[in-house]
Amino acid sequence: MSARSGFWRPMPVTMTTSAPERRFTRDLSDAIRVIEDHVPLPDQGLPEAVFLMASRLTPMVNVDLLIRNAQRQMLLTWRADPIFGQGWHVPGGVVRLQESFADRIAAVAANELGVMVAFQPQPIGVYETVDISRPFRTHHVSLLFACALGGEPKVARRHPGEPPLSGEWDWHSSCPEAFLQPPYRAFFTAVGEQLERRSRWAIAKTT
Repeated sequence: MSARSGFWRPMPVTMTTSAPERRFTRDLSDAIRVIEDHVPLPDQGLPEAVFLMASRLTPMVNVDLLIRNAQRQMLLTWRADPIFGQGWHVPGGVVRLQESFADRIAAVAANELGVMVAFQPQPIGVYETVDISRPFRTHHVSLLFACALGGEPKVARRHPGEPPLSGEWDWHSSCPEAFLQPPYRAFFTAVGEQLERRSRWAIAKTT
């Protein structure tokens, strides 16, 4: 059974509504049916066109993974995004339908780094970004989780040198110039370190 099974019902059309309203309701119902027919399993991800359309209608909720090594360097991945541009980014991803934060964190770690991670269930920060200048993906709510690597990230994906390629990762001692997430710049400072210390203690207590 798909995640949307039994969800959609045609919108009621009554004689009290005007003819244009009834026509709009029927057209909208037909359009929604077409989309649903092409997205039988939305919990497995959306086609890009549908995802972009959804991002014009509602905020996107995503999880981000804050990972450091013993030298307190931060792990970042390189992204070449057609909307946000190219730059370094904290590993993360948009939560899918009926997916828990924990499952999305695990999926991001596996897909981007090839490892498992431990994390404190409570995020160390919630950040909202709104940019109406973009046509899509204008509104994001990001939950930042302090994570600990359960192994070594895939060596084949490590950034070997300039220029970086999409999907490569590397450790950073300071905030790189090409950084796509301005709200997280604070985590390259003492202020961010204070927030992390609380979560590192919690991770140690639960692992």
